[in-house]
Amino acid sequence: MFRKIAISAVSALGLMTGAAFAAGSEGHVEDVAFSFEGPFGTFDKNQLQRGLQVFTEVCSGCHGMKFVPIRTLADEGGPELPADQVRAYAASLDSVVLPDGTERPREWTDKFPVRSGEGMGPDLSLMAKARAGFHGPYGTGINQLINGIGGPEYIVSVLSGYTGEEKVEAGTTFYENHAFPGGWISMPPPLSDDQVTYADGHPATVHHMAEDVAAFMMWTAEPKLMARKHMGFVAVTFLIILSVLLYLTNKRLWAGIKGKKSAA
Repeated sequence: MFRKIAISAVSALGLMTGAAFAAGSEGHVEDVAFSFEGPFGTFDKNQLQRGLQVFTEVCSGCHGMKFVPIRTLADEGGPELPADQVRAYAASLDSVVLPDGTERPREWTDKFPVRSGEGMGPDLSLMAKARAGFHGPYGTGINQLINGIGGPEYIVSVLSGYTGEEKVEAGTTFYENHAFPGGWISMPPPLSDDQVTYADGHPATVHHMAEDVAAFMMWTAEPKLMARKHMGFVAVTFLIILSVLLYLTNKRLWAGIKGKKSAA
């Protein structure tokens, strides 16, 4: 009997230790209070505009967004840039290469440029959602609706999680990062204080820039998030009203029969 208890205890300790190592290898992700979180949250267009600036000046050299039409920058609920500014912004991006090899200026009806080749990073169109299933402080289910999806928090944590330590393995330089799985990442720190100058005078610290670009990436992954929330709120409200009406109708229909039973 004692032997069985001892074996069970050792097995449980081994499982707990393995889980601890697994949790540590995933990195540390901190919660961030984004404006779009919660059932009634909305995107902050000023933050999205700042995030677009950080993406354009810092991230776009190595990362593309092939699923995002440039014209959506003028859509309601997004950055809401004036149409003329969106057209000018599109023209400032890389030219579009046609099938015959010729080039033309990029128009606002085109999508953001694609980045490919050695040294280029992953496409950022869906990064905020792609990371939500693997990281984040809240897990899945109803907690994601109330507290946040987890992906933007992961992005902020990675961008601001560099410690300054470096190491070289097999000719590749790795940088210590508390949020990245395994603790080391091959991407150099992309952000530094005052790297961009915001037009609205917002502080351009590493953490602020990380939050801004993470919010922008969340919008690129979920541009219809507010519309979906509104539709869900309307549906839930309708179901509540319908449930109340059905309850009252049921009471009225059966009131006579229940009254007769009580009298009997």
